[in-house]
Amino acid sequence: MKIGIVCYPTYGGSGVVATELGRFLALRGHEVHFISSSIPFRLVHEPIDGIVFHEVQTLEYPVLQGDLYGIALASKIVQVVQDFGLDVVHVHYAVPHAISAFMARAVLGRQEHPFKVVTTLHGTDITLVGRAPSFFPIVRYAIDRSDAVTAVSDWLRMETIRAFDVKRPIDVIPNFVDEKKFRRGLKPCKRGVYAPRGEKILLHISNFRPVKRVVDVVEIFARVRRETPAVLLMVGDGPDRDAARNRACQLGVLDGVHFLGKQEAIEFFMSCADLFLFPSEYESFGLAALEAMACEVPVVASRAGGLPEVIDHGRTGFLAPMGHVEEMAALALHVLKDDRLRAEIGRAARASVEQHFLPERIIPQYEDLYARVLRESAPVRADDGNREMSYLYADGI
Repeated sequence: MKIGIVCYPTYGGSGVVATELGRFLALRGHEVHFISSSIPFRLVHEPIDGIVFHEVQTLEYPVLQGDLYGIALASKIVQVVQDFGLDVVHVHYAVPHAISAFMARAVLGRQEHPFKVVTTLHGTDITLVGRAPSFFPIVRYAIDRSDAVTAVSDWLRMETIRAFDVKRPIDVIPNFVDEKKFRRGLKPCKRGVYAPRGEKILLHISNFRPVKRVVDVVEIFARVRRETPAVLLMVGDGPDRDAARNRACQLGVLDGVHFLGKQEAIEFFMSCADLFLFPSEYESFGLAALEAMACEVPVVASRAGGLPEVIDHGRTGFLAPMGHVEEMAALALHVLKDDRLRAEIGRAARASVEQHFLPERIIPQYEDLYARVLRESAPVRADDGNREMSYLYADGI
């Protein structure tokens, strides 16, 4: 198949999953075309046969508010479809990517073989409406008009149905992890650099947005450090970095907290950590937790969103109510003070990844989905492009 993948190129779960999906699809013999504002960061150092990158270039005019990314993206999709004859355009996020795909399909509506649009919801699509209700009609439109919709967890599927009164089917296809890349004992390990005296290494990786509750990470670490020598590695950056640093200073633990900024090779940190802290307000799935589990690192996380679908409490990691830093600290100490338990949890976590979340288990689900929507192709009428445009305008878009 010829598959277009539209995603954000930056750090974050959706971009990682989209990039890894395209990578494994190419390895399985498909022709994959990434369409984005810049090359996804996980492809920069790893060119793969069968993958082509198409850059979306935007223009800004003073007379127009904001940029023209959505329109530029639609135009680029048109160009790629015309040049390469894509079968499917798989967009990650309903807004703005699905809307741009529909614009492109409207332009190409008179083609004999129009492409299909598959939309994967990652969570922000749904929570966006909670923060800005004015986006409700456009997100619902994207969900209703896609040829297929997937969600990365059953929790997200149910939230989407509840928030938008969705009647159409939504396929749950979970995220996955490359177990050959994320594994214990990967070299070079950073342990000696950050824990030269044998301290326990606690790790957190995120974009430091408020939903990640990075101040809670520091609060948990401070409680752990009172009872056992430990250091905290904070990988990532974002709006709450300063708040986390200030809290570490107030609690007197700043000397043990290493703010490492954005890192591409996060597997080198995960492969030698003792514990992964993930106290998010919610996670639609929790890809970082899954990557830690693949590295046999026990995870202490919030019992929120899709995380209970990834972590089996007491067996492959530990869950606590969101915001309960005392309970999370107690769980962390329970693991850190018992080397045998920590190893047991780590092995069980790795086994869970191998049983449920490997590429060879997940990629075929996407392949089957693409094949299904292509089988459901209907004859194209001459007015299909006009009809697509009429839907957009009828919904006030």
